[in-house]
Amino acid sequence: MEYELEARSGLEQWKRKMEKRSGFLNRTAKSAQTKLNQWIPEKVQAVITESVKKMVQGALYSSEFLTKEQYPQHLSLQEKEDLIRKKLERSKKIATAEGAGTGAGGLFLGLADFPLLLSIKMKFLFEAAAIHGYDTEAPFERSFILHVFQLAFSSEEHRQKMLTVIEGWQENPVSPDAIDWRVLQQEYRDYLDFVKMMQLVPGIGAAVGAYANYNLLEQLGETAIQAYRIRYFSSGK
Repeated sequence: MEYELEARSGLEQWKRKMEKRSGFLNRTAKSAQTKLNQWIPEKVQAVITESVKKMVQGALYSSEFLTKEQYPQHLSLQEKEDLIRKKLERSKKIATAEGAGTGAGGLFLGLADFPLLLSIKMKFLFEAAAIHGYDTEAPFERSFILHVFQLAFSSEEHRQKMLTVIEGWQENPVSPDAIDWRVLQQEYRDYLDFVKMMQLVPGIGAAVGAYANYNLLEQLGETAIQAYRIRYFSSGK
């Protein structure tokens, strides 16, 4: 009970942080990226949207992301989160090594980091869901995973929408068919643009890639823990 009280307090603090308005520089950068996207031809936007859609769908519906590890049915919240943190540490090590390797390899390997990192993120999210006892083969659970993903890597405005959806998930779960793929790809791409472009710069790519991937997994891990806390306290599970 003491851990759950601390978890509730931590969740409320995290939600206040998520609801806090972004700083001036972040808002300015987002505005510039939005204007840039308006200059990208519609056909190009469609190609980018479709490629990201297929990449994420492939991650979501591929059996390789289904964890084979069996978890006890009646773990406490503390036991679940301890397991998730162990999985997160392993994922961060893999992502850091992968970011350093692709960052040191120049343009083409730097670009290859995008799908590799996405796979690491998806694998971690599937494991977090399985630890909480959710059936990751179910379409609505995979949809929830995508909403957690968007909550972690979106602009302030879209983040607020995702948080609202997750808070109301018990009463109004969202079908995978209702996901706006264009918004998903644009938010994710904009979130990563600057740091991943820096990863392609010769001489600093390896360091930037390792640092960026570590922090991106750290961000995802914290978001996943808090998102599943919301469901845990909403459902009593």
